[in-house]
Amino acid sequence: MSQAEKYLKPEVIQTVSRLDLRAKFIVEGFLSGLHASPYHGFSVEFSEHRRYVQGDDIKDIDWLVFARTDRYYIKKYQAETNITGYLLMDLSESMGYTYRQELNKFEYCICLAAALSYLMIHQQDPVGLITFSDEIGKSLPAKSRRSHLGNILALLAQLKPQGTTELGKNIKRVASMIKHKSLIMIFTDLLTDADDVIKNLHLLRYAGHDVILFHVLDEAEVTFPFTGNVIFEDPESTDSMNVDAEGIKTDYLESVEEFRAHFKKECQAMGADYLPLDTSMPFDRALMEYLVQRQARF
Repeated sequence: MSQAEKYLKPEVIQTVSRLDLRAKFIVEGFLSGLHASPYHGFSVEFSEHRRYVQGDDIKDIDWLVFARTDRYYIKKYQAETNITGYLLMDLSESMGYTYRQELNKFEYCICLAAALSYLMIHQQDPVGLITFSDEIGKSLPAKSRRSHLGNILALLAQLKPQGTTELGKNIKRVASMIKHKSLIMIFTDLLTDADDVIKNLHLLRYAGHDVILFHVLDEAEVTFPFTGNVIFEDPESTDSMNVDAEGIKTDYLESVEEFRAHFKKECQAMGADYLPLDTSMPFDRALMEYLVQRQARF
């Protein structure tokens, strides 16, 4: 494992205190991995170039890129490359839960959002930020200036999980706020009314937005490592339940799989991207999903 690739691991990122350095190390580790993987050449494709297709003028082929990759790429004009993105951050109290991971769900999402901001602005793509729990919170407009990255990272670093989850209602509000077709990236644990979320995701898609739903759970919420009698408490309502962990484990894990499968199916049906993650996973899956979606726009 290279030095850069280490920074894709949550347990390593947790040791870095500054959010700007976390973002930088995640992106550099990711790009380092691209060059050492079957995706070699991918980063070129997503920054300033697109693949040559029949009908393109061969005088526009970038022969220097061809010499490095043995593939034909067309240099893209700036107006063609830009994609406007919005990061939607769930700040509800449940996002602060963790069992034994170094980063809780909220911190994991903050790192992802910071890394995506870093990547987008360095590609000169405008990016904005909208926070919410039970109501829309703070927001920043989409800009591509390097100074804007500092504004986004400063706001992300200040955020704390608090309040209840009203994801569906706030997605509906965002759909009315953003007037131009954009890439909407939602970071949430989806511990809310699933039908309401799905209904309002349709509003985003109907308005012409592309959507990536980053569904982030704690590792323990996915693997259920508990034994004996365990008291579980809802952080948003303080309701509690005493359960026999071994007795409910099978049914619980089946329910989680069904829940994820339901969202995957509904998102695929509406043309949105659904990415299930947990806090033990390296950050490259999320960054690759962004790049794949970005490529699909052109």
